[in-house]
Amino acid sequence: MILNEFKCEHACNDVNIVKYFPHIDINPGSIKLIIISEALPKNIKDYFYQPGNPMFLQTTNQAFSDAGYNFEVIDDYLKYGIYLTTAIKCQKKNYLVSTRTLKNCSFMLLNEIEQFKNTRVIMLMGDFSIKCMNYIWKEKYKKNIIPPESTYKIRSGIFESNGIRFFPSYTQTGDSFNIEKSKRHMISEDIKEAMKLIQ
Repeated sequence: MILNEFKCEHACNDVNIVKYFPHIDINPGSIKLIIISEALPKNIKDYFYQPGNPMFLQTTNQAFSDAGYNFEVIDDYLKYGIYLTTAIKCQKKNYLVSTRTLKNCSFMLLNEIEQFKNTRVIMLMGDFSIKCMNYIWKEKYKKNIIPPESTYKIRSGIFESNGIRFFPSYTQTGDSFNIEKSKRHMISEDIKEAMKLIQ
């Protein structure tokens, strides 16, 4: 099936309104691991599901290679039961976005991930992803799923709810991935632990 695309009526002023959803043929029941990065790339051609060798897929491939997995194309992820997406469905204008924008995006993210009924693990790659998931869990279950601490302090913790294990980590997309070597190492460790749970 093709994933449902959800409309957003919000006009957030700190993003360029794009609201992009991947149009891919997928079996939602096959997805066991969801990896949520922060926001759309500045150039939509760099998004995971675009043809060719998009930049977001390149850095994600590097992160998985660091963890011992040789993935090259998006079908390698889908065949393994892995779905890649972003918390923010538009392009950031600047480095930061407002709480309002994150809350607005969290409703679209919820509708997106609820299509995957067999999800066992969700990786939250970066602060925006963590915050959006906390908004979702607060709305649905009246509690945050991830504590409001720095990722470095909490990433080794175990966070589970409703049969899903959550991994707070760092973003594997964007220019900073190849710059901050320590974070790249931690991302690979988190991927290794997440993959153990879906094999």
